[in-house]
Amino acid sequence: MGAYVAREFPPVDVQCAPAARGDTLPRNVWVLAWVAFLNDTATELGYWLLPHFLVGVLGAPPAAFGLIEGAAETVSSFGRFFSGWLSDRCRRRKPLAAAGYTLANLVKPLLAVTQSWTQVFWIRFVDRAAKGFRAAPRDILIADSVCAGLRGSAYGLRQAMDTAGAILGPLGAILLLPRFGGNGRVVFWLAAVPGLASVLLAWLAVQEVGPSIARTPALPGYASESAEVPDRRIRILLAAVCLFSLGNSSDLFLVLRAQNLGLGAWAAPALGLVFNVVYTLLSWPAGKLSDRLPRRWLVLGGYMVYAGVYAAFAVVHTSQWVWFLFAVYGSYYALTEGVLKAWVADLAPSHSRGRVFGALNWVAGVTAFPASLFAGWAWQRFSPALPFAVSSLLAFLAALLMLMV
Repeated sequence: MGAYVAREFPPVDVQCAPAARGDTLPRNVWVLAWVAFLNDTATELGYWLLPHFLVGVLGAPPAAFGLIEGAAETVSSFGRFFSGWLSDRCRRRKPLAAAGYTLANLVKPLLAVTQSWTQVFWIRFVDRAAKGFRAAPRDILIADSVCAGLRGSAYGLRQAMDTAGAILGPLGAILLLPRFGGNGRVVFWLAAVPGLASVLLAWLAVQEVGPSIARTPALPGYASESAEVPDRRIRILLAAVCLFSLGNSSDLFLVLRAQNLGLGAWAAPALGLVFNVVYTLLSWPAGKLSDRLPRRWLVLGGYMVYAGVYAAFAVVHTSQWVWFLFAVYGSYYALTEGVLKAWVADLAPSHSRGRVFGALNWVAGVTAFPASLFAGWAWQRFSPALPFAVSSLLAFLAALLMLMV
């Protein structure tokens, strides 16, 4: 087979002055936001059913959560690292992102035919690998589609639409489960419908965008487009994310803790609904706010919220606090997910943005495996409270380190 020759796309000038710009986001950002909405609807239809499905139907032990989710997030991180490097090399972001959406939505419905937790392991493994593969090129497409002064708003919109799908998913699960006699396998099959819609939209409606030559205003925190290597701020930021992620075990442990405190399996989708409503309502406002305030302070605030929520999960003994804590937990995601990506886009020049995004996601993902593995082990060996206490401490230390950026 002959060597692949990268097709050159004309660079896009995305200059805008903060004082004069409007708040209109380009079509590409909106399309990618709808792709996220449909894909996450498909994902969340089944995600919050997994704890009960694994334990109650397939007989998996709690430690299996750590193995499944830790391995899934680790392979996702390697996919992000590789796709970030590849997107910088070949300058084509759309095919990589669309391929990731396609593979994920091919394997997710297979949960309906699983007979053991090891089969769930491999489905989650491929699904998260595909998620990782699409993440970096998708994030670069967003960064190169808007001017620097609207990056927070763009990432906030995509995150809000993503979590809007995460609202519709659990809500759909709540409504569908009783209709099918509590049979989660039927719900796994039905999740293929919005998944297929997201794949078609990704291939047919997203436009390729070449690396930008954004002549960003001389504002603090923006990268020089001639920069070749990550500067000190990026290295410190990566270190802080790494420290935080060492305690950031899978969110399924929160669901497991809620059930440990007395909530039934029926509550898992409802908890997901509460969490995602807050996440959705705050994501876009947080992104817009980060276009006007230093992004660092929003991310640091999100880390402190995380530390507080996990500390509370370590000490509570009744289920009455769980609903409130899940709502507060949604604000952590809103303050960090989109804002952190916009911050990275500020610090990294366009032509090397894929590698920086890939490195960030790799650091966050590769540490997820030991984090979830430790959480499962500590839960069984000592107490359900211990992994939450450790996560809270590491989040607090990461916030302190982020002050140095």
